[in-house]
Amino acid sequence: MAKRHFDIAPQLVAEANARWQRWLQHSSAAEQLTTEQQQNVQWLFAVSEFVARSAEQMADEFLDCLDKSLPHPQQYAKIVSQRLADCQTDKQLGQILRQLRRQWMCQLCIADLEHQLPLRDALTHLTAMADAFIEQALAWLYDNFCQRFGTPYSESGEQQHLLVIAMGKLGGGELNFSSDIDLIFSYPEQGHTTGGNKALENNVFFTRLAQALIAALDQQTPEGRVFRVDMRLRPFGQSGPLVSSFSALEHYYQEQGRDWERYAMVKARVIGGERQQQALETLLRPFVYRRYIDFSAIEALRKMKLLIQQETRRQGAQDNIKLGRGGIREVEFIVQAHQLIRGGQEKRLQTRSLYQAYEGLKQLQMMPTETVDRLLQSYEFLRTVEHRLQQLNDEQTQQLPTNEADRLRLVSSFQYRDWDALYEAINQHCDYIHQQFLLVVGEQSEEDEEEPELQVLWQDMLDDDAAIELLQQQQVENPLVIWQTLQAFRLDARKRHSGPRGRRALARLVPLLLRNILDHQHPEQALDRILVVMRKIMTRTAYVELLVENPGAREQLIKLCTASPWITQRLAQFPLLLDELIDPQQLYQLPALDQYGQLLQEYLVRIPEQDLETQMDALRQAKQALQLKIAAADISGGVELMRVSDHLSFLAEAVIAEVVDMAWLQLVARHGTPPGCSREEKHFAVVAYGKLGGLELGYGSDLDLVFVTDADYSGQTDGAKPIDVQQFYLRLAQRILHLFTTRTVTGVLYDVDLRLRPSGTAGLLVTQLQSFARYLSEEAWTWELQALVRARCVYGSRGLQRALQDIRQQTLMKPRDPQQLREDILAMREKMRGHLRQSSSHQQFDLKQDPGGITDIEFITQFLVLKYAHQYPSLAHYSDNIRILTEAEIQQLLAAEQAQNLMAAYQILRCESHALALQDEQALSSHDLSQERDAVLACWRSVFQL
Repeated sequence: MAKRHFDIAPQLVAEANARWQRWLQHSSAAEQLTTEQQQNVQWLFAVSEFVARSAEQMADEFLDCLDKSLPHPQQYAKIVSQRLADCQTDKQLGQILRQLRRQWMCQLCIADLEHQLPLRDALTHLTAMADAFIEQALAWLYDNFCQRFGTPYSESGEQQHLLVIAMGKLGGGELNFSSDIDLIFSYPEQGHTTGGNKALENNVFFTRLAQALIAALDQQTPEGRVFRVDMRLRPFGQSGPLVSSFSALEHYYQEQGRDWERYAMVKARVIGGERQQQALETLLRPFVYRRYIDFSAIEALRKMKLLIQQETRRQGAQDNIKLGRGGIREVEFIVQAHQLIRGGQEKRLQTRSLYQAYEGLKQLQMMPTETVDRLLQSYEFLRTVEHRLQQLNDEQTQQLPTNEADRLRLVSSFQYRDWDALYEAINQHCDYIHQQFLLVVGEQSEEDEEEPELQVLWQDMLDDDAAIELLQQQQVENPLVIWQTLQAFRLDARKRHSGPRGRRALARLVPLLLRNILDHQHPEQALDRILVVMRKIMTRTAYVELLVENPGAREQLIKLCTASPWITQRLAQFPLLLDELIDPQQLYQLPALDQYGQLLQEYLVRIPEQDLETQMDALRQAKQALQLKIAAADISGGVELMRVSDHLSFLAEAVIAEVVDMAWLQLVARHGTPPGCSREEKHFAVVAYGKLGGLELGYGSDLDLVFVTDADYSGQTDGAKPIDVQQFYLRLAQRILHLFTTRTVTGVLYDVDLRLRPSGTAGLLVTQLQSFARYLSEEAWTWELQALVRARCVYGSRGLQRALQDIRQQTLMKPRDPQQLREDILAMREKMRGHLRQSSSHQQFDLKQDPGGITDIEFITQFLVLKYAHQYPSLAHYSDNIRILTEAEIQQLLAAEQAQNLMAAYQILRCESHALALQDEQALSSHDLSQERDAVLACWRSVFQL
């Protein structure tokens, strides 16, 4: 029994007493404690809700946590193995793991809080405990699976096992108290099982085994969970296969591995497999460690620094001891930078351990001994703070508390005088770390510019006449307008509270911006638009400093704002997008269409899947950033119209995939999984209509979606709170809609319209596949069939997507009465024109609704498909207008001249629509488009025989 006693802060006494009384109600042995022991337990209850809650859950067993010492790190696996010897079911497996976890974590917490366990020992215990749970749970599940499905072998007859590769702090042997665990699953070779009722391919066997292991560790039960499992570091991230063979891993990292994955792979470790660890290191070494001194890594380091700064700003990571300035991540980054640059030559740097790597730097004299020792001292202090934060309530957090009670708990656990003293100590350590961090990656490479002539304009040192004269010397056409605008902004800035640092940064930035603005062709317009952004960020010093330190970012800001008020408003509304301006080469270089999912995952990869609010914000930020890149490339003329829509459409599809997965995980955590479903096979599809369905999405487009499932509604989910399968999918749809449309500080993700589902607003949010097919075949109105022409499945398993494509094609290919079809479509067109036209002015042309506009072309296309697809099935294959019109020309349904005129007019009108969107204007054009309109109207009369 620990005898050390600490005083309880007076503000925490009442709560500590309440927790003590609750434990007395659960424990018959608590009253046997001495007065000193009772005081000790009450202090623990005061500083850690986790300890108090564990005491209630364990009742009398809690005394063992106080009396018994922790197992030796090498004994954890043996103890878990012994407890699992009589385990019969998956449920028992989960219960045993969670009971042991609660006991050991409580013991660890108490030893740590009472200063009986040095940090390095605590990290060793936590890592060994996690290894034991993973290794022994996997062993039990593997034997169970072999009995059910047979034993997996390679083609050469060698028995195969699932390899669990630990990443991050678990891989480095330095796991923190409430960390999630980053894992990658692999197996040596392809093959199949033998001895079961039906042979399974190895990848199928191991995927199911991996899913079972994740559930055993991660599933939330009444006993809690063992560890949150994060699989997003695997090849291709969340969209990649759950399990990969060694050869697939090797191919991925050789062909597609990225810089940040090099950093991640420094920590890679196979749990419980020395021979496999050697094979993994042989496979990864050429990717992680270059043969020669890797000076090419220096540029990558600068980008990694930028990513750290962006993530810090994106997550508002002030007072975050991991992500913030001088935080834990910077200590890790310093040593990993040295490892990647020189690790190929210096074997001592090829280690997963941060401590061993820093020791290698000392031995190789790459860093002074005193510097290394001080860095590790600061690192251990921050890691200890991290543990104390997480021991408050067993939550994964690195954010210093803002409420008084948690601050008092933290102070008490450190035995500091007060919060200010502890906070000062934390800042001193962070300052030293950040100083060393900057020495590694370098300060801003571009020298600060000064504009002494223009500084006097901001410093209010000139009267009106002198200021105007100065601006005239700069060859400004309307100096009075510029001066008045600047004065109004300066007055506005004085009313804001940005602090001394912010005022200094703004005083440096405004003259620098003025130089760029005054050199612009239209300086008044440029100044007006730039100040729209500046008014939003003037009190956010980090963004002001970003623009001060990056001339390229200032140049891009002016270029984009003067080109597009739409972009101006986005930058003002979401200042996080300013990060995207730092590297112009990256800004204007669009990714491949199939890379958007991967890019979204890079934004989300380090955010715990349970942190829904942060994930929602990060997904919105990622979408805004990628949309900005598309708009920048569009403005620069670097991408043609059709490709702009392709990029916007593929970005939306990637967002849909992320949202569905997020919604799925939330529901599964609460209710379990429907029968026969998994994260990889949800039996759920999203059908896009309208612009997304036709691959013609614009900047401000909403999403017209329909949700379809082929799941069996007869069962229930398998979680702690089971619900009917139909209810599960209804809630899934509601959750998806919520994730899309909830307005956070970063806006909405997309506006979503579900009214095109069967029976419209009166219909169910999710339609079963058979009902969907029956409705389209028997009940759909002509306008719904028109909409179906532009429908496309954008999310779902391959089988479900094929089924939906078949339903669409079969529906469109049904013979129809040509005359009735013609009358229905013409009536709908008149109705739309009357209700949706935006202007009655003859000077402006409504690009969409006026005669000869975009909608007329779409109606012509839809009419041709619905009238002729039964004769020419190829018409029903595509959902975009250009390819349908191309097919109509091939089938001679339109004369070549007609088809070409329609396609040319369609592209010109859409190009004009995009341009107006970037100017933040409605789709009303004042340009002379009479030639295009006449061509469309001529074709309209010909097709509809008017």
